[in-house]
Amino acid sequence: MAEERRFRSASGVPIALRRRQHSASCRELAVRGPRLQLRSLSAATSAVWLAAYGLFAISESSVFSWLVLQNSMVLSAAIFITLIGLIIYLHFVKIDQESLLVIGSLGIQVTSSYASGKESTTFIEMGQVKDVVINEAIYMQKVIYYLCILLRDPEDPQGVSEVVPLFQSSKPRLDCLIEVYKSCQEILEQRKTAPQSSEIK
Repeated sequence: MAEERRFRSASGVPIALRRRQHSASCRELAVRGPRLQLRSLSAATSAVWLAAYGLFAISESSVFSWLVLQNSMVLSAAIFITLIGLIIYLHFVKIDQESLLVIGSLGIQVTSSYASGKESTTFIEMGQVKDVVINEAIYMQKVIYYLCILLRDPEDPQGVSEVVPLFQSSKPRLDCLIEVYKSCQEILEQRKTAPQSSEIK
């Protein structure tokens, strides 16, 4: 069963939170940002190519011709740089969706899906998870909230060895983070009460 709700990011961009419950102890929570629009992409590409064509025309018909050894190289370089920049942006920068798969008996899987189709996945074993909390930070003279996983310190059971921030690209607002937080805590609470119930039996 999947449920989707609309929220906004810290910068005011519309985002969507999709919750899917696979079982009582397994839930998937995905935050999807706005997809890359073809119109804005085409506008940026056209602007770069028009600027290169303008430089090409000026260098061919004025005193600036000595700046360019071969006029065609200007257009070729502009097209090449634009395509390489676009590939880098789609493959390493633009994240379409960030998802969190919480499995009570195994762990937490964090996945980032890029616009190019590439996916980056990190798995954290449940034994390493101390807690999932909402933290706050100051960013650009504003207080923003973010969800993070606290990893247990193997040497000190009460300590925290590392803080893993979540949804760093979409940056959901507090109301969206609370929904994710509640879902995570329900599964973590099930895990905490499970050993106690088995001992009673």
